[in-house]
Amino acid sequence: MGNPNQRIIVVENSILFNSGKDYFERFRPSEQVDYESRILSNFKIMRRGSSSEPADHPEGNAELNFNYKQPIGYTIIFNPELRKVFAYLRSSKDKQYGEKRLQGKWSWGFGGHIEPIDGKNGNMIKESVLRELDEEVSIQGEKRELRNVGYINYDSNEVSKVHFGILYGLSTDAKEIHLRDLEIARVDLVSMNELEEMCSSQNFEVEAWSKIALEPLRKLL
Repeated sequence: MGNPNQRIIVVENSILFNSGKDYFERFRPSEQVDYESRILSNFKIMRRGSSSEPADHPEGNAELNFNYKQPIGYTIIFNPELRKVFAYLRSSKDKQYGEKRLQGKWSWGFGGHIEPIDGKNGNMIKESVLRELDEEVSIQGEKRELRNVGYINYDSNEVSKVHFGILYGLSTDAKEIHLRDLEIARVDLVSMNELEEMCSSQNFEVEAWSKIALEPLRKLL
């Protein structure tokens, strides 16, 4: 579960989306609009807060303030030779995965909030991605190219409404990865066809951003 007192990077919606002129839903390729530079030039620092806190909590809590987006570096790890992606299942147990909005869901995006400390060595978005990967993922192989693929914005559910995804792709020759996060129940190396079947099947609950990421994933693989 996230720390409600965590200080994170946020950006005003009006600035991020250029007063609505650059607003989009679902996915937008990185070459169309440089949202990353817009975030880096206009960010603020805000207390994260918690979705379980009362609605009248002071405006300084990002989880409850819909005038701001919390940028998230969201990285997909894939093996181009095998044409497969690393996917994982979040625990469905309260004690193992406290963020109830994401419990028991499959995902193929790794990432987290951007913190002020991430700005020490340049691009804080990319640095946060590298930090998260180092803290959470042990890749059993060579890390290759890490690049910005595009952006995810999805205002149709509670989690996504206050978040904005900067989608990165990380290629590797690894056939196995280990997650240090005890909240993760399972990790698999999965083909594109399998991912599509998971998204269309009622037997799997898939995170909204991961479903949206299928489109750019087809181009990566």
